[in-house]
Amino acid sequence: MNKDIFGEAIKDYYDQNYSEDIIVQAPDFDDDIIPIPYLFRSYPEMPILEQKALDLCYGKVLDVGCGAGSHSLYLQNEKKLEVTALDISEGAIEVTKKRGVQVAFVEDLYNLQSETFDTLLFLMNGSGIIGKLDNIDRFLSHIKKLINPKGQILIDSSDISYLFTDEDGGFWVDASARYYGEMQYRLQYKNLQSDWFNWLYIDYTTLQNAANAHGFLCELICEGDSKDYLARLTLNN
Repeated sequence: MNKDIFGEAIKDYYDQNYSEDIIVQAPDFDDDIIPIPYLFRSYPEMPILEQKALDLCYGKVLDVGCGAGSHSLYLQNEKKLEVTALDISEGAIEVTKKRGVQVAFVEDLYNLQSETFDTLLFLMNGSGIIGKLDNIDRFLSHIKKLINPKGQILIDSSDISYLFTDEDGGFWVDASARYYGEMQYRLQYKNLQSDWFNWLYIDYTTLQNAANAHGFLCELICEGDSKDYLARLTLNN
């Protein structure tokens, strides 16, 4: 994305200038919105899937795509864990620090090389940053270098096959086309507009097969009401 949409929206809300939400556009679907207050939710306001993920966190945690820092704050202040909050949004990290997260910085996940963690946390459809299914090998190879031997990766996603299912249960997807979970989005906020970007929703079986091929054990932790799920990956030592 060429503009810090999330950062500007998060800063506005934090500075009490909230007046609009983020509009999400997709080529084949109606516009959706991301309510900015939702990015500042407390633990009791979080979906069960997120609460379960935070409950499972241990040790030294890397919160990838931390946004406004709500997950990091809970882990740091309530669970007393050592947390590093990571995001590509300068505005988000600025607010995350102002909210009290002690270690937060702007960086691309793939630029992390030397430090390792006990828990890698990817929430709010954490698989989205993979972009396309063809990128999953690169993703899994990289995060494998970032976890300690007894570490874990907690990641959520959704199986969006229901979007392509008719009333009779028929699944209408061109088998020769790209994986059905590959989406393209563009964000608008006030007078700002992002470029189109890729975002991946991955069904659990596909994630499990890819994880197993990279030496991970993949466990389905829980499922939500909208075909969403939380998975845990650990090294198959």
